[in-house]
Amino acid sequence: MTVERILPAPESYELLGLAQDIADGELAPRAALYEQRGEFPRDVLRTLGASGLLGLPYAEEDGGAGQPYEVYLQVLEILAGSWLAIAEAVSVHTLACFPVAMSGSERQRKSLPDLLGGDLLGAYCLSEPHGGSDAANLATRAVRDGDDYVVNGTKAWITHGGKADFYALFCRTGGPGAPGISCLMAEASTPGLLPQAPERLMGLRSSPPAQIVFDDARIPADRLVGEENEGFRIAMRALDAGRLGIAACAVGLAQAAVDYAASYATQREQFGHPIGEFQGLGFLLADMATQVSAARALTLAAARLKDAGRPFSTEAAKAKLFATDTAMKVCTEAVQVLGGAGFVADHPVERWFREAKVLQIVEGTNQIQRMVIARSLTRRTT
Repeated sequence: MTVERILPAPESYELLGLAQDIADGELAPRAALYEQRGEFPRDVLRTLGASGLLGLPYAEEDGGAGQPYEVYLQVLEILAGSWLAIAEAVSVHTLACFPVAMSGSERQRKSLPDLLGGDLLGAYCLSEPHGGSDAANLATRAVRDGDDYVVNGTKAWITHGGKADFYALFCRTGGPGAPGISCLMAEASTPGLLPQAPERLMGLRSSPPAQIVFDDARIPADRLVGEENEGFRIAMRALDAGRLGIAACAVGLAQAAVDYAASYATQREQFGHPIGEFQGLGFLLADMATQVSAARALTLAAARLKDAGRPFSTEAAKAKLFATDTAMKVCTEAVQVLGGAGFVADHPVERWFREAKVLQIVEGTNQIQRMVIARSLTRRTT
């Protein structure tokens, strides 16, 4: 179905039209084969960079497009509807660029045009094998040695691990807890930065994450982003924005599932009628479509708060929670609409069903989102 959108400027419609053209012409024809092969589509990301779609929410003077977050998220939604791995890659790359864009030195910021233009691909190194949700308890340590930091430790579940050109690395430079964490920008060519074998995934097989081992990796001290020991604040601000990216990916995936299931229900006949005419399936499709619209509205409401410079952390958690739970539910129901056909790989709903699950986990599990929301409701104001 056509999604009716109200955008902030006439050029926003042109931008979304460009995204749709790329999604239809470059992404949709390749997604299934690349997912089957487990092949990473680096050239597609270069195409998106050349088209200006990798730096949308960043300032034009930094090489970005200066677009509001509500526009950027709707581009992600369109991309996710054709190939979730690509939309997630754009979201993660945007996340990896955030530390330099927010807190980078003047010298570091000069690299932003290359980072945002697609010539360089980024990864975000926060999670660890024993500290995924407990980000403040990370163990990877950086010790100052002359003009370098010497880094030792292991990062886990790193999207673009082994494929990225640079890593936004969060590591411990001080004492325990959040106050002892710093952010370094590490080049992939750094000696001692050792990508491990890609993980074997249920879905998103064209973009598997990998562990990154740091074994006496020497990173120049001028790659420190912001002040030493202020990295946790940078990481959390980045994740607030990143959660909206994942919410938008979820909306796009769910919308694709609704559209496919509805189309199938108009063509598949039983007892002399299209199955969509039966109330049991018609009501199911109605609920699916309503939930997707609600998820989109919640996501864009949080984005508009961000664009207005107002607090949006709790609303981002709500959007990520609701949109990804919706994607999982809607993709499950899409398989049900197709019946036995939904269980075979000839139809994309089988792949979307597997992919939807990861969205409930990345950028903070949905249990973590519930904790964030609950704390906002019970926090003392006096």
